[in-house]
Amino acid sequence: MIRSNGTLLLVEDNEDDLFFMQRAIKAAEISNALQVVRDGQAAIDYLAGEGEYADRNRFPTPCLTLLDLKLPRRSGFEVLSWLRRQSELQALVVIVLSTSKERRDIENAYGLGANAYLVKPNDVTRLTEMLKAIKCFWLAFNEFAVPASLR
Repeated sequence: MIRSNGTLLLVEDNEDDLFFMQRAIKAAEISNALQVVRDGQAAIDYLAGEGEYADRNRFPTPCLTLLDLKLPRRSGFEVLSWLRRQSELQALVVIVLSTSKERRDIENAYGLGANAYLVKPNDVTRLTEMLKAIKCFWLAFNEFAVPASLR
């Protein structure tokens, strides 16, 4: 069963990458609500439910976060580090999507608690295939923990 009621949070600052991600999400037939933030501080604010993201009806806690690493204001590493220190968010699935294939970036992301590290493909067909795999594994077969704030 696809968890179509869970919100996906996409943390992406690059306009082109955002366009292709949204196109590939549609092509992969992912029907989950999608929230987009453009920098690391906005991701933290969203996940904390603070500031403009305080209304959890409009900005629900996501079931899965797609996180870029190279972000303005706060890096994806800083977001991941902050997130894993929040007891109510420790079980949140975080998939790093980056252009970096650097071993130190991959190891750092996993060391900070990423659930997966995927290198962004450079064409929308391969990106769609990647998103179909995410949909199949993370949204269809994976069992999510219920965040403490929602219990």
